Amino acid sequence: MKKENSVPTMKDVAQEAGVALGTVSKVVNGLPVGESYRIRVEEAIKKLNYQVNSYAQELKASKTFTAALLIPNTKNPFFASLAYHINLALLKRGYRMLLCCTDFNQGQEQEYITMAQQNKVDGIIGLTYNPDLIIEDNTPFVSIDRSMGSKIPCVACDNFAGGQLAAEKLADLGCKHVAFLRIGSSLTNEPNKRRPGFENGCLARGLTYEMKILNDGDPYDEFETFLKEHITQDGLSFDGLFCVTDQLACYVAGILQRLGLRVPEDVQVIGFDGTRMFGDGAYACSTIVQPLEDIAEMCVELLLQENMTQKPPLICLPVSYAYGGTTMERKE
Repeated sequence: MKKENSVPTMKDVAQEAGVALGTVSKVVNGLPVGESYRIRVEEAIKKLNYQVNSYAQELKASKTFTAALLIPNTKNPFFASLAYHINLALLKRGYRMLLCCTDFNQGQEQEYITMAQQNKVDGIIGLTYNPDLIIEDNTPFVSIDRSMGSKIPCVACDNFAGGQLAAEKLADLGCKHVAFLRIGSSLTNEPNKRRPGFENGCLARGLTYEMKILNDGDPYDEFETFLKEHITQDGLSFDGLFCVTDQLACYVAGILQRLGLRVPEDVQVIGFDGTRMFGDGAYACSTIVQPLEDIAEMCVELLLQENMTQKPPLICLPVSYAYGGTTMERKE
């Protein structure tokens, strides 16, 4: 019988449940046992408040059941939602997430990679901005949006199709002269395909278009200057805008309103990402939606695959359009 105030052991659980010690070990380690035995063991564990020695389990399995996630920050709703879904995907598989926020610092990214490897994580998922990251060959790594070579799988949404869909939607909503506004990394990455997709959609639908493209670090007020330059006596020369992110779309909508233009009556605006208010509320703007839950599931599935050689270099997942108040159609 367990001594009062002593820490319960696996042997105590076996005695409480009336089963063999080996049966308790199987239940604790997720091995199959008879359903009635499993229930009795679980009830005994709960009654005694037995704590599984996860460290010992990890040593036995030669795993830490921990994966690291590298993202720029959790201030941006897109990154925050991505972290949320990846954490859920890991938890479903019995893994913990080590969150590393780099604030777009390339040196910090490498430091986090090194730290994660030293802590023997079972793998790393990274949305990174350092093209020269050094990753050990024996460390499973899955990249989001950035191609890092044939040996590291990259998961992304279909950015080209998303850009094309934005142009087609603006055309369907009656737009004739549109603009593409972008601010982003100068690195080669999958989101860069939103621009050629948009151009292709404009050409296919006969839309005339212009572009204003800035790199990370450039001042946002250049977008206001650009829009002011296109104001005529009849209003803005553009009747539709496609912004490379929802964050930029919301910022640009604010500029338009300050200039006395109505959104969406005078100018329709479409963003990209599928950002929702308060995480799961209404869309922040009309948007091309990235399937974040599917992206997270795919990243985790690839990361935990045992056979690294079978992992594809690029997986693109389908996008969709969602109304968010900055286009003219009514929400169904």
